[in-house]
Amino acid sequence: MNANRGAAAYGRGAKAYARVGVESGVMSANPHQLIVMLFDGAQASIRAARIHMQGGNIAEKGKAISKAIDIVNTGLAAALDPEKGGEVAERLGALYAYIARLLLAANLHNDQESLDQAERLLEDIASAWREIGQQSA
Repeated sequence: MNANRGAAAYGRGAKAYARVGVESGVMSANPHQLIVMLFDGAQASIRAARIHMQGGNIAEKGKAISKAIDIVNTGLAAALDPEKGGEVAERLGALYAYIARLLLAANLHNDQESLDQAERLLEDIASAWREIGQQSA
């Protein structure tokens, strides 16, 4: 039993350490880096959802997809500035809404193809965003 308690304590400590690392990264990041972090989080959630979908773990798949949808809707889409971004912001907003619908369909119907398509679209946007960051650095 002591080994189980030790492992549980280690797991809690590791999670706390990771959370502090993420929080420190967020606090020291510029706006461009924050968006990159949102893309990374959404993509990690989609990868986790795929693993859970393939393993038949419906509850965890749902949690992972919900997290990805939340990042897309309340992170990426909410960060758009229609006044400064104009048509580009408008089109990105429509694309983020489409990605969220794909993720919802993937969750509701265990649809691997919708999950894959959402991941590809996010990766395309993320790679363009990263390239912009490299050019401006």
